Amino acid sequence: MYKVKVFVTLRESVLDPQGTAVKSSLHSLSYNEVEDVRIGKYLELTIAKSERDLDVLVKEMCEKLLANTVIEDYRYEVEEVVPS
Repeated sequence: MYKVKVFVTLRESVLDPQGTAVKSSLHSLSYNEVEDVRIGKYLELTIAKSERDLDVLVKEMCEKLLANTVIEDYRYEVEEVVPS
């Protein structure tokens, strides 16, 4: 079994109004050291071992559903879960 951590973020070229609002709020709370905020998504998937290639499987899921690849980038980390 595998635990896959997927991180989805807006591409650098895409404006992030939610991030801008959070940055403004942080500044209003005197956290003026914050120079930029980008908002993203974090997903954890538990995937059973399969005949299918795990990297291909995760990339397909990201590109078909989990990320809008027109405006978002994604990366993922795979961790094998050892049953206890």
